[in-house]
Amino acid sequence: MLQPIASHPYVKIERGVTSNPQDMIVHQRVIELYETKITTCHREFSIGEVHDMSYRKLGKEGGFLYLHTNQGVFPYTVKDNPIALIQAFKQLIDNINI
Repeated sequence: MLQPIASHPYVKIERGVTSNPQDMIVHQRVIELYETKITTCHREFSIGEVHDMSYRKLGKEGGFLYLHTNQGVFPYTVKDNPIALIQAFKQLIDNINI
């Protein structure tokens, strides 16, 4: 099985419809970068479909990792700066475009 070039954890927050507004489930997930694709828990993008990756910090901790694709922009909630993943993606794209 192929090993990812880089990966980064993200969270998916699911809020329940209950009488308690604090009811929520936090799902721990991972986005993975391979030579030919980027995968998340429920999506897979070929490298050719992804135009860019960016990060926007929110507050003191965490922020959003954005995948800019042919299908639109997909936001992922991250707790830490995904700079290593973004740099690996940009290096991969640079190598493909040589």
